Amino acid sequence: MSAGAQLSVTDQRRMARHPVDHPVIAEHFGRGDLRMHIANISANGFMIDDAHELSRGERVIIRLPVVGRIEAYCIWTRDNRAGFQFERIVRVDDFLSLIDTLQPNPRLRKLR
Repeated sequence: MSAGAQLSVTDQRRMARHPVDHPVIAEHFGRGDLRMHIANISANGFMIDDAHELSRGERVIIRLPVVGRIEAYCIWTRDNRAGFQFERIVRVDDFLSLIDTLQPNPRLRKLR
């Protein structure tokens, strides 16, 4: 029996994470608007490095370039970080455009 997060999507946490430096204002369903800083992102989710007392299972809506509004669920927290899984997978072409927008320095982008 495996331990860990029970993801609704097949465990795809092995997907490439791209480092970014992107502040967002998230709509929290209980706390209203929260400022968050996205430190890395993949087609399935993102990690913030300034979690404000968030817990597993909480959900937010954020607005990303190219993708637009997307809902995400907190699937883990540790220290001041939290990982979120998007409610849907972002299409590959949209995700590549998103990375080009969020990480304009090509040397910092992961190989495709």
